[in-house]
This record gives sequence, structure tokens and C-alpha cells, in this order.
Amino acid sequence: MRVIVTRFFCCLVIFISITSFSQDSAIYKWNCKSQRTGEGKYELIFSTNGATGWQLYAPGQELGGVKTVELKFSDSSITIEKDFSATGESKSFASSFFDNTTVKVYEGLTEWKIPISINGKVPAKLQCKLSYFYGNNEAYNPESIDFNVEMEGGVETTTIIRIPSIDIKNPTSSCGDDGTANKSILTIFLLGLAGGLIALLTPCVFPMIPVTVSYFTNKSHNKKRGKTNAILYGLFIFLIYVLITIPFHLANGTISPEIFNNISTNIWLNLLFFVVFVVFAISFFGFFEIGLPSSFANKAHSKSGHGNIGGIFFMAGTLAIVSFSCTGPILGTLLVGVADQGAWPLTAGAAGFGIALGFPFALFAMFPNWLKSLPKSGGWMTNVKVVLGFIELALAVKFLSNADLVKQWGIVKREIFIGLWVIISFLTVLYLLGKIKFPHSGPIKKLSFARIFFIFFFAAIGIYLVPGLTNSKSANLTLISGFPPPLCYSVYKYPVNCAEKYEPIKDYNRALERAKNENKPVLIDFTGWACVNCRRMEEKVWTNTIVDSLMRNEFVVVSLYVDERRSLPLTEQTIYKTSSGQEKSIITVGDKWATFQTENFGATSQPQYAIISADQIALTKTKYYTPDADKFIEWLECGIETYKKNKK
Repeated sequence: MRVIVTRFFCCLVIFISITSFSQDSAIYKWNCKSQRTGEGKYELIFSTNGATGWQLYAPGQELGGVKTVELKFSDSSITIEKDFSATGESKSFASSFFDNTTVKVYEGLTEWKIPISINGKVPAKLQCKLSYFYGNNEAYNPESIDFNVEMEGGVETTTIIRIPSIDIKNPTSSCGDDGTANKSILTIFLLGLAGGLIALLTPCVFPMIPVTVSYFTNKSHNKKRGKTNAILYGLFIFLIYVLITIPFHLANGTISPEIFNNISTNIWLNLLFFVVFVVFAISFFGFFEIGLPSSFANKAHSKSGHGNIGGIFFMAGTLAIVSFSCTGPILGTLLVGVADQGAWPLTAGAAGFGIALGFPFALFAMFPNWLKSLPKSGGWMTNVKVVLGFIELALAVKFLSNADLVKQWGIVKREIFIGLWVIISFLTVLYLLGKIKFPHSGPIKKLSFARIFFIFFFAAIGIYLVPGLTNSKSANLTLISGFPPPLCYSVYKYPVNCAEKYEPIKDYNRALERAKNENKPVLIDFTGWACVNCRRMEEKVWTNTIVDSLMRNEFVVVSLYVDERRSLPLTEQTIYKTSSGQEKSIITVGDKWATFQTENFGATSQPQYAIISADQIALTKTKYYTPDADKFIEWLECGIETYKKNKK
């Protein structure tokens, strides 16, 4: 369990590193070419001059249960006929890394060949990923490189990304938004602040306030100096939480602008978050404690005994480490929730969290007499942790739902999602009533006002959610619109709330053709299966009578899903060079539309709406998440008026 959790905060950075990896940063430099051997049959040839000081593990071996060399393609129409054949200077030896198993390696010039067959049209360029291992007496390392191989007799790529006629900086009309309207930096900061305040009430942090403040104010002979040190201590707590977001800023300038959106919609990351949040919940229930390795805590503690600034900083670091079992899940929930919005929102959230944790230490150091007014530590903090555990379970369901929606597995349909939340709500009520016990739960002598309040609060949530299990009009739960799966993603064969829902076209070229035939503008809806605000717009704004009428009668609406994982036809897959000079693989439908959005409309967040003419001229500025139906109507009507004027 500890291994899973301690790697949780590293997984986003690792994901970014893997996504942005290229041959430029690889130890081995490769050349790749193809040779046609028959109809639809080719031989791929990989060659390298080697790397000084390293040995390349030969193909055809399994070490530690993993193949030493593997070639992967993005399309199932490609078949590997047989394994690699290799030539070069090789040698074999008993490897101490693998219990003296005999391994074969290459040094210097090496060439690997592998025969493949392609069922269907052959692309002009074929994308593949070569994964292999290299090492020496002290290391054993994996490496993967993407290739774009020219194929003799292949069909040229038909994918078009950049449309020169779409000039979103100079649209025909200026109505619309100037920037993304997702959660503002201030809103995310306040969410971080709220998370930090909740963390303060946990047994890992709350008891530390009087102990630490007394340490500073009593140990120092100079009271003023003691207060200054305590204030520095609080400031350093804030600084530590801000520093953990620096890797995202460093990576942000070297990777695709859609990376943060990819983080939130990546199937395996969502499944990982599901598992980790379940682990967080079980920990909050008291079955085990999550902690960073003791060596970290011991090292920080050993350096915190000095009264200088460095010692104070390490004291703050010690608090961050020893309180990880309580603060980690709360901060992790916040960071994962805004990971798709970029590096600065992550920093804003972490800053709010750090201020909420650090400020009380500084405040009570300035006014030490206030410590007497603090409530005593006790069982109420255990109750806080357990309730947070139930909330973590509810969030875990959301991450599982994200993965399910992106892949359209049909596992977590809308009613299943709501049903799990109903169960979690009523289990929380039963716990607060004392009907369910967890480790460290004490007897309930009386129901306090706070306990009664939260019993009614979670009971109200459960009761509100129950109609969502039915196939009726009342199942449209507007207060949580966007969090559950869409209304049409239902266990019912004919869901009532889906019957009248407007369904846009999902083919861009077909939308343009229809717009020409019907003499209408095109309304582009950049959306995603796992996009909460997209569902809110569809369920609360699109259902407005006027909005619905305008979309049905005045526009041709096309929805482009940026997280659609369905692969493009092989001849449409390509390597696209973006306007910023980066090369990006276009493999899936989502890759295509995410890049199309970035290149033509300058945004990576969803929802984003654009109005263009059938000949692909930007008629207005784009519109982002707009929960006010009247404002959305105003923008739609502006687009219609602009289209009519332009047509004349």
C-alpha cells in the first residue's frame, strides 16, 4: 500500500516525462527504414551505432518476466510475422541482475530486422514504438522511441489539421470570450484554502499547533525572535507546498499544450487514481496509516534541531512529511481535480492549501494566549477522518467513471454511479449515528450539534440522489449536473430524459457539407467524455427552450470529442508539426480534434464553442463554459446575425 501511495504524487510527472520523451533525449540514436517484400508486406530495419559505456539487450529474451525488445503499433491491422533477427557484435554472460541468468547483449553497431504485414491500405508513413533495455554492470534501464517510417507505395495522409481561413484572432464579429472560462485561479486558490482548513482539523496536524507554537515562543530567550521564527515556520510550510508544483512548470514549456487535459482523461491514470483514492479511504477509516518512508522523516527531523533559518525550514518539512497520512489524500484530491488546467492552477491550489496550514502557526505565535481557546484534541478528529474517507470513496467512483466513459465500457452507467453515491451517503449517516464502527472509533455518548448537522446533511444528499435511480423526469439531478455520466449513458433501454435531448453530428466534414446544403453556420462543440462542465452545459443550458430551438433550427451543430480513444484509419494517422514547432503523433480521433482545437482556436480546455461558416471563416470569438443560458443565447444570436450579414 505504501508503495502505491508514495508514488501517487510522482505519477503525473512521470506521465508527462513519458509523453514528452523523444529520441533527442535517448541514450541510443536509431535509424529506421522499411523495405517492401510483397503486397502489404514489409521489413522494418532498425540500426544504431551503439552508445559508449552501455550494452543493448538482444531481442528474443525475457528477463524478469518482461521482453527485452518489443515493437508496438497503433493499429490492429498491422501484424508482426515473426520476431526480430539481429546482427552485430554480441556477447553472452551471466547477469547478476537476473540471478546469474545468461543474457545476450550487443555493443557497437547493431541492426535489427522484423517482418510485418498490413491488412488494408498502406500509409505513406507508418508510426511505431520501439521499446528495449540497455545497461551495464551497475544499471538496467528501459527506453522507448517513436518512429515515423516511410513506406514504399503507401497512400498519402488525408488528415488536415490547420485551416488557414480560420483566423480566430480576427473574427468577423467580436462577440464571445477573450479567454478560457474554466475555474478561475482565485476559485482554485480558495478551494486549496478550504482543503487546507479541513486538513487542519485532522489528528495529524491539529495537535501540532500548540506544541509547535509553544516550542518557538518558550525556547527562545528573545520573545520577539521566537515569534519571528514561528512566522517563518508558517511561511516555510506555505513555500513547501508551492515547491511541489515546480516540476509541472518546468515540463510545461517542453510538451504538448494538451498534456494537462490528457492527464485528466488518460484511462490508466484515472484507473490508478481510482485505486489510490480507495486506498486513501481505507486509510482514513483507520485500517492502516499511510506514510512516507521513515528515512525522509528522520533526515528532515535531524536537520530541524538547529535554530537557524535552515533548521526552521526542515522543521516545516518534517511537519509536511509526518502529516502526509492526513494531508496527502486531501491535497491529492485537489491537485488531480485541476490537473487538466495547467501548471498555474496547480500552484494556486497548492498555495491556498499551504497558507491554510501555515497561517495558524504564525497567528498563534503572534497571539499565544489564543491557544487556550482551541478545542481539545480528541475523538472528533477521528470522525473527521472517517467522513473524509467516505468522500474519497465517492471521488474514486468519479475516476472509475471517467475511464469508463472514455472507453465506453458500459460498466459505470449513470444509475450505477448515482447508486454508489447513495450507498456512500447513507453509510456516512450510519457511521455518524454510531451504527458502523471502524478502528479507533470511540463510543458516542451524545449527539452533538455538529454531528446532528452532518447526519442531516448526508441524509439529505442520499435522499436527493435516490430519484436519479429511476427512469423518470425527476432523475435529472440538476444540482450535481455534470458529475454523473450523461443522461443517455443509462442502464435503461429508453431513458426518459434522453428522448428529447438534441444530438449533434460527430463528423466535422459532414457538418460542413450539411451547412452548405442548408445554408446555415456551423456551431462547433469541443467536448470530452470525461468533461464535467460539458455535461453541465448539455444538461442545464442546452435544454433551455430558446437554446434548443436555435441549435436545432439555426445551426448545424458538430461535437468533437478531444478524449475519443478510437484509432483513426491507418492512412489518417500522421506526425503533425504544430505552429510552435513541436511534432505530435495523431493516432486517435481525440488526438486529431484536440490538435485541431489548439491550432485553430487557441485553447485546450473544454467546453469551447465556435461559430464558423460553411467555408470555414470564424464568425465570432469562441465561447467557453457559460452556465448562464441568457448569455449563451446572446452569443448564439450574435453568430446568426453575423452569418446573415456576411452572406449578404
